[in-house]
Amino acid sequence: MDDRSQLLGNYDVKKLLIKLSVPATIGMMVNALYNFVDTLFVALSEGEAAIGALTYAFPMQMILMAIGLMIGIGSASVFSRAFGRNDEVVMEQSVNTALRIDFLLAGTFSVLGFIFLKDILLFFEATPDNIGFATKYMQIILIGLVPLSLSMVLNNLARAEGRAKTAMIAMSLGAGLNIVLDPIFIFGFGLGVQGAAIATVTSQIISFIYIFRESLSKRSKLVINLKHIFYINLGNLKDILVIGFPTFIRNSVGAFLAMFIIKLLGEYVADPTLYVSIYGVINRVIFFIFMPGFGLVQGLSPIIGFNYGAKKFDRLYDVTVYATKMIVLYFFFGFVFVMFFGESVFDLFSKNNDAFFIEYGTKAFRIISYGFILVGFQIVLGAVYQALGYPVRALLVSLSRQLFLFVPIVFIMLSLKGLDGLWWTFAISDITAGLISFLVLVYELKVIKKRGIKKSE
Repeated sequence: MDDRSQLLGNYDVKKLLIKLSVPATIGMMVNALYNFVDTLFVALSEGEAAIGALTYAFPMQMILMAIGLMIGIGSASVFSRAFGRNDEVVMEQSVNTALRIDFLLAGTFSVLGFIFLKDILLFFEATPDNIGFATKYMQIILIGLVPLSLSMVLNNLARAEGRAKTAMIAMSLGAGLNIVLDPIFIFGFGLGVQGAAIATVTSQIISFIYIFRESLSKRSKLVINLKHIFYINLGNLKDILVIGFPTFIRNSVGAFLAMFIIKLLGEYVADPTLYVSIYGVINRVIFFIFMPGFGLVQGLSPIIGFNYGAKKFDRLYDVTVYATKMIVLYFFFGFVFVMFFGESVFDLFSKNNDAFFIEYGTKAFRIISYGFILVGFQIVLGAVYQALGYPVRALLVSLSRQLFLFVPIVFIMLSLKGLDGLWWTFAISDITAGLISFLVLVYELKVIKKRGIKKSE
């Protein structure tokens, strides 16, 4: 048993979770920070209307991220369980199949984005005030979609082999460089929203170069075959897609949900420009708040996958319980943060100190944050199912809040509370999905505990 197998299979699970999740969390928070800073600098440079431009671009970015996460998490799950079995053939297949199919999908999406960009923005009901900003931004962002997606795949595979620090450095390198380049291109060269896009693409390319070189090194268990680049193992691809599909659905449904909300705003108010910008700020800040939770479950996944493959159910049970306690506590503090500092957030993003933008934005954000209290249960349950290789269950967990609950509830709440009902829908959906996930997670933990007892007898 090598050092990495020893780490995943025998090291104290609580310490191991911290060891793997802290680098993932730092990397993801820094990664989310550049989205936050992008939006902030654009707002300070171009005004509140420009935030809406980035908001229209957000669904397209989310769909591409959904592809990268689907391939990355799916291949990481296959790789982790093969690693636990010491199956080197499947380990190599999972890496190369993932990289090749991701390149094809991300490249296709990027090309189609260029061709149909104007039509897409008009479909989102971009307004005359911000469609110019959105077009300039997305024309450049589309260039960086392939390296961004490939980096996401390699980051997940690095964590799957126990090299969470490498993934953290790659994400931090790209995000940190983006934060440094943003003011240079936006203010120094006076490029505004285009400068934000150039900074983002430059940093994504450099981040990819770093993680790709690390994956080729002798320190890595990842075996990347640069020959036969068009060969894809169909059996392995099926496993990757089946396991990763819930992640794709969750993130792409999130993208379509964003489109749906933007269109609702366009239909519900005469001039949706500021409302779309308010939604954009909330989206960016929530994205930042949620990253530590996602970082925790990214550290959790390889532990679950390896120990499930190694049939160490007692470790599987202990680490899941510990992770659940940590993530629920974290999101409670996230709720408290929004309650106390929501107004400060919107004041920060307002170039002109617009009273409506700050007051209404703060109100909407506080309403949404009530859902934070229970959302952690859903995040943990989805991660557990994916790591164990139960894609249908993970898919149902992923869709419960964003589709099954949100869509019917929003029409009821809009009729009862007007536009405020839109924000209350977020909270009600999160709370309901969280309660359901809590009950299911308790049941699954009992099953895991019984399997551990039977194995020890």
